[in-house]
Amino acid sequence: MTALMTRLQETTAYIQSRYAGRPEVGIVLGSGLGNLVADMKVELEIPYAEIPHFPVSTVEGHSGKLLLGQLGGKTVVAMAGRFHFYEGYAASEVAYPIRVMKQLGVGTLLISNAAGGMNPDFKVGDLMIIRDHISFFTVNPLIGKNEDALGPRFPDMSEPYSKSLIKKAKAIARAMDIEVHKGVYAGVTGPTFETRAEYKLLHILGADAVGMSTVQEVIVARHMDMEVFAISVITDLGIREEENVITHEEVLEAARNAEPKLTAIFRQLIAEI
Repeated sequence: MTALMTRLQETTAYIQSRYAGRPEVGIVLGSGLGNLVADMKVELEIPYAEIPHFPVSTVEGHSGKLLLGQLGGKTVVAMAGRFHFYEGYAASEVAYPIRVMKQLGVGTLLISNAAGGMNPDFKVGDLMIIRDHISFFTVNPLIGKNEDALGPRFPDMSEPYSKSLIKKAKAIARAMDIEVHKGVYAGVTGPTFETRAEYKLLHILGADAVGMSTVQEVIVARHMDMEVFAISVITDLGIREEENVITHEEVLEAARNAEPKLTAIFRQLIAEI
């Protein structure tokens, strides 16, 4: 058994020793978006620091707990706080919890994030369903020896985000009278917010929003043939006229204000999976 598979086995065994349920859906909550768990019947809460081989969140807005329980009639596992490449973790470490979710039984992954908007039709507080992404600006977590037990050497990425889940989410949003956009997300390393020239470049390349997370998690999920749905909360506008600066505090505030809409969509989408 390889070192990675040994670590995964040890992490999974620890979680299963404390929780007998088999999660069907995995959830990753982004900056300022942790309150979905208020709707969740949490049956077990484990701080990341207690889980063997798990990284630990270091960013404000990420609480750093693995939650297991019930939501929307499904057994779910939720990450209240994720990991980022800019924290100093390797790309494979950033995506390690997704590997663990798969070992626990998860087949569908739902992801949220806070993102900077570049589409001129966007405003702060909007929701954008991610239909595709650009990952060239950050490190691919599959670099290195392939783990054949988890997935193929060259995984297909023609449909990183499930078209069927996107269709369901759009119908849910429409029924709830929640406006949602659909667009392309560009993943970057951070931790600096982008320069004005970088925002313009990314938009020219076809991106509607940009953020410092998500793409590495999605790549690993698709490597293991998990279905993925992801949605961005537009927390700031990268292409803008005024000469203002962007702060993390403002990003968190915008995310919290938009969170009830995102929570409503996620809750119903889980129920319909």
